[in-house]
Amino acid sequence: MEINDLTHMIIGAAYKVHNILGFGFLESVYENSLKIELEKLQISALQQEKLKVFYESQVVGVYAPDLWIPDKLIIEIKSVQTLIKEHEVKLVHYLTATHTDNGLLLNFGPSVQVKRKFREYKPKTPLINPILNS
Repeated sequence: MEINDLTHMIIGAAYKVHNILGFGFLESVYENSLKIELEKLQISALQQEKLKVFYESQVVGVYAPDLWIPDKLIIEIKSVQTLIKEHEVKLVHYLTATHTDNGLLLNFGPSVQVKRKFREYKPKTPLINPILNS
């Protein structure tokens, strides 16, 4: 599936979740609801998948993106009045750590806000390795 088609479907699912739940729940409620909607659309996304981050062959941290479609898209979810620059920066860090070129920042605020981030990743050395069966 092309990235534009994929993001269009995910944004549609986010609007459906917001139309049903409205504003005011914790981010985890929207995350879980969006995961259900993505499954209905047969979009396989990993939820809170732990990803090791390496620096010179040593683990220096762990990231856990809200939803991750490996090699395609990171979805970062917020439930705030309005998005701020730091929310976008966090998504860019997830894109860097996972070598993913596309990200969606979805805010389930008073109305749905969507920010789409693109990047072309050119690694010098590997940064991450998913923790499997943890």
